[in-house]
This record gives sequence, C-alpha cells and structure tokens, in this order.
Amino acid sequence: MLRALLYILPLALAIYAFIDCLNTPEDEVKHLPKVAWVFIILLFWVVGPIVWVVGGKQRRPRAAGGRAGRSQWVAPDDNPEFLKSLREEKDEQQDDGDTGPDRT
Repeated sequence: MLRALLYILPLALAIYAFIDCLNTPEDEVKHLPKVAWVFIILLFWVVGPIVWVVGGKQRRPRAAGGRAGRSQWVAPDDNPEFLKSLREEKDEQQDDGDTGPDRT
C-alpha cells in the first residue's frame, strides 16, 4: 500500500498543478510563460508540480475574514436587500388592495 502511495501522491499533485496552471490567467503566472510551466509540470512530474505550487503563480494574501476578493454568502433573513424587496412587495400588495388568494 505504501508503495502505491509513492506513485499516486506525485501523480495527484501533477494533475492538480496541471489543471491549476491551465486555469490560471496569464497575468498571474510568474517567472515563465504559461506554456513553459505546462511543459515543466508534464516533463518533470515530481519536481515540476512542486515548483509550480511554490513559485509559479501569484498567490493573493487571505483577508482577515476569509476569502479574498469574493463576497461572502448571506442567508436571506440576514440580507438587507432581500428584506427590503419583501417589504416593497408587501407594500405593493397593500396598495393594490390585494388581501390574499382566500378572500374576495
């Protein structure tokens, strides 16, 4: 089992690095062109992925609150925009005189 792990772990890292390199925008790739990184990862399948993960891509520092550059998901009952839309919808129904589907 341990012998298989010696092959599976570098292969998994190579697959991860290859996909990560392909999905990385050209302006975030450091030191070499993206095509050169792909060849390095594929030709040197043990050392290449490690070098890519360590130094081939610009890594963004994490914000104190979690993910950098992404808005965090907010539950509907905590989302002020959603609550405002509910209030507006309720006001419109009251203005129209709509009392609901059961009443006439």
